[in-house]
Amino acid sequence: MIPFNVPPVTGKELAYIEDVIHKGKLCGDGEYTKKCHAWFEKNIPAKKVLLTTSCTHALEMTAFLLDIKAGDEVIMPSYTFVSTANAFAIRGAKIIFVDIDPTTMNIDHSKIERAITKKTKAIIPVHYAGVSCDMDAINTLADKRDIAVIEDAAQSFMSGYKGKNSGSLGKFGCYSFHETKNISCGEGGLLIINDEKYIEQAEIIREKGTNRSRFLRGVVDKYTWVNKGSSYLPSELNAAYLFAQLENSEIIQKKRIYAWNLYMEGLKDLENSGYIMLPHIPENVTHNAHMFYVKTKDIEERCALMNYLKIKGIGSAFHYIPLHNSSQGKKCGSFLGTDKWTTRESERLLRLPLWYGITPDAILEVVDSVISFYKINNENDFHKKAYYMGNS
Repeated sequence: MIPFNVPPVTGKELAYIEDVIHKGKLCGDGEYTKKCHAWFEKNIPAKKVLLTTSCTHALEMTAFLLDIKAGDEVIMPSYTFVSTANAFAIRGAKIIFVDIDPTTMNIDHSKIERAITKKTKAIIPVHYAGVSCDMDAINTLADKRDIAVIEDAAQSFMSGYKGKNSGSLGKFGCYSFHETKNISCGEGGLLIINDEKYIEQAEIIREKGTNRSRFLRGVVDKYTWVNKGSSYLPSELNAAYLFAQLENSEIIQKKRIYAWNLYMEGLKDLENSGYIMLPHIPENVTHNAHMFYVKTKDIEERCALMNYLKIKGIGSAFHYIPLHNSSQGKKCGSFLGTDKWTTRESERLLRLPLWYGITPDAILEVVDSVISFYKINNENDFHKKAYYMGNS
């Protein structure tokens, strides 16, 4: 079996977790949280970062910080995870979905301006597969209209745009450390704050609406409830696991990039022959090999390829069902203009196994299996054979 994903483990995770247990402080904002914060603030760099329990919660904090409320509007792609929309929908905002650029699966920045109204409070670009959106175009438009830009950089740790790290390019950035991400602590996230005026308020929101962070720094002699907030602190156990991975992040990235390049090299002839499409990396973008996907002719071919790989013992997965097609998406938002690409491209995309530690032999087996699928299924009798293979 070649699984679709294996959570990364680099070697020191257990030792650091045992250190936390030995020292007897398991709740958040301890030694390892501080180490993680220092690492991110130096390497992103950022004005301030705060570990959170998930990227979902980091996004929710941005909605708190911008005081998003009923009647406000936020703009985002429909091709994204539900958390991107949920963080704002739970505060009553209307979600305005915009079509994607089919070459990157990112939001089409040329469609954003038409979506802006007097009610627009934020634009949320999602850096799909660790490939940055055109942040110059988005920020120029947002600055002109005084609209906040929140980067959903869940998949974009250590990816960049024009020499700057994804997550550092908007007013806020949000990372995920879910077990499917390049570095992980099982469940976790990070809020990146690029505007100093939000730092103190973010600390209050993250600490259940209290000024506990100021108390721990000795700024006040007791802490109390000062604003609305929630419990967004991860435990020190999560932070310890994460810090072990941060120490080895360059090694993780090097191995993922190597694996990604093997896929690209192995499948390029299939693309040149017109059978599939491979990921496109724009100029000025540094990707992080978060995922490797192929695009098939249509959804029927994708399902047949997925079934064929399953028979071969290879895990694969499609990705998001566009949010505007969901029952809740229809209640919380609307799609701007024509859905030319979002649904069509989402139905073609299939992700192949990629994780820290996947071997070149495993990648070669996946590549050979994809190639053999297309050798078996030529254009003339594709549907007949695809049905047979999917049900054998």
